[in-house]
Amino acid sequence: MPGKSSEFPLLTKQNIILMAAFGLGVFHLAVVSGVIAISTMPLRLVHVAMAFSLLFALKPASANLKNTKTDFVLSTVLITAVLAASLWLIWRWKAIAFSGGLTTEGDFYAGAVILLLVFEAARRGIGLILACITLVFFFYPFISPFLPGILNGRGYSLERMVIFLTTDTQGVYGIPIGVAATYIIVFTIFGAMLSRFGAGDFFFEISIRLTRGLRAASAKSAVLFSTLIGMVSGSAAGNVAVTGTVTIPIMKREGYEPHQAGAIEAVASTGGQLMPPVMGAAAFIMAEIVGVPYTSVMAVAILPALLFFGSAFFVVHFQAVKSGIEPNTADKSDGRPLSAVLIQGMPFIGAFAILLGLMLAGFSPFKASLWAMAVLIGLDVVKTRRVDLELFKRIGGSIAEGSRNVITISAACAAAGVISGTLGITGLGSKIALLIDVASNGQLILALVFTMIASIILGMGLPTTAAYLILATVVAPALVKFGVPMLTAHFFVFYYGCISTITPPVALASYVAGGIAGADVNKVGWTAASYATTSFVLPFALVFGPGLLMQGDILANLVAVVTGFAGVGAVAAGVVGSVFSPLSWLNRVFALAGGLCLLIQFWPTAIVGGVLLGWVLFQQFNSRQVSIRS
Repeated sequence: MPGKSSEFPLLTKQNIILMAAFGLGVFHLAVVSGVIAISTMPLRLVHVAMAFSLLFALKPASANLKNTKTDFVLSTVLITAVLAASLWLIWRWKAIAFSGGLTTEGDFYAGAVILLLVFEAARRGIGLILACITLVFFFYPFISPFLPGILNGRGYSLERMVIFLTTDTQGVYGIPIGVAATYIIVFTIFGAMLSRFGAGDFFFEISIRLTRGLRAASAKSAVLFSTLIGMVSGSAAGNVAVTGTVTIPIMKREGYEPHQAGAIEAVASTGGQLMPPVMGAAAFIMAEIVGVPYTSVMAVAILPALLFFGSAFFVVHFQAVKSGIEPNTADKSDGRPLSAVLIQGMPFIGAFAILLGLMLAGFSPFKASLWAMAVLIGLDVVKTRRVDLELFKRIGGSIAEGSRNVITISAACAAAGVISGTLGITGLGSKIALLIDVASNGQLILALVFTMIASIILGMGLPTTAAYLILATVVAPALVKFGVPMLTAHFFVFYYGCISTITPPVALASYVAGGIAGADVNKVGWTAASYATTSFVLPFALVFGPGLLMQGDILANLVAVVTGFAGVGAVAAGVVGSVFSPLSWLNRVFALAGGLCLLIQFWPTAIVGGVLLGWVLFQQFNSRQVSIRS
């Protein structure tokens, strides 16, 4: 029986992993900066080989085998296999490309090994759900001749599928892995560098100062803090783990119930992935798939992101009113003026300013992030007036940490490549689009509903990047066939991929928040879903109201801003059940209906929504006046 290995040199293993992660990061930084010139296919092959090797070294085969000799042997075999198969394909890629796709038996065996390792990497890195979904799609070509109706297909041989998925840029080594090897790894390193240089402390202090003296100050600072950190982390569950340990206890002390504090943190952390300028890995993949500059994705995302966080602010404020939480006027600052705090945070402000400015100027996101990192380091040196060993340790640690953060994303990207490649070669993607078309009877609103349901179900239990990659290949094309602009269609499914992390019964962000809050995770999940009600409606409004995506004329965009914020405020009031004081059930219904009407972005419904919201506010104002007089 394998036991815990007391002889295994853990320190040596850690050092080897650290050096490997650092090497992976330095290699990719050298590639994107132009120091190393390498073709597309070799870059992706090297990335998969190095990322998978790190993943197998870091992630045990199972929790029971962690730190055992058995796991060490298994991981060593897998690392050897991925390196050997990758080296073979690196050696063969030119011959395959220049011969027009002629392959050998060795190519088949190397490809088969890579595919098996993709399934195992997806299982270890992301979870059994993604591995099973990938396997289902991979086996479709072999069973399609025996399926009825629209799912029936002519089928393909195992050799054809293996060769197609591993020797071309339409399978494992497709666009998702290409994005992971360029955009994503650079931004994960940038995020790790911000963290190690103290951005978290700066963002938290700014959040606290901006909300001081307000009702529900702790919850509002949690929303701000989670937004700022979420822009960098790109992971809802990871964001909760980082920020929730600070914000949830403070919210509980202020008067929020444990499940409410957990739900607020889960919702705020989820929305961080929607906020430009850094929206997480999925946004970069979206830009590449749709074929637009990343700045276009940012422009589309800005108002929906602000509406998301506007809704979160309304929710925490109205919940505080309902729970009787009064403003805390105690000054918890360290006595420094805000200007001193801002000066102290200049490295982070300067880095973000350079990042955003260069991207708006037309620089590629990874070039802009390289300059942002250089500015961050330079301003930190100016601030501390010190260049020592500690500085280089932080830089090296950031590169290694960022590289480690990308390995699970790379596993998801490789699995998504298998799914998209299978959809492409078999035509299954167009069949799924046809199924949605037939089920909706050609009605766009029904197609959107079916797409929403499919997006939430497929996204449950998956990180946002993995969820979006599946949704982008499986369901987004169906909306494009209905005439929805491609970027809007992809943003529609991306939005639901994000909020699937707080949607029961499988809600990763809610589970993490519930654990920190000491509350029932299912109660946290359902509370978070109710707090995020606006988020389930907003993507529909994005399709029918281009002004919400800043794609209309000036008047349409301005009207969208006004009605959008009024709408999310009304929905929040209806969900929580208060504005200035608790609402009756009838007024809650009026508030919800009015908010939905305002979000629809159609002037007759906007008038109806304005009237309903005006009535609710009139009733609340009157009751408040009566309360004051009495």
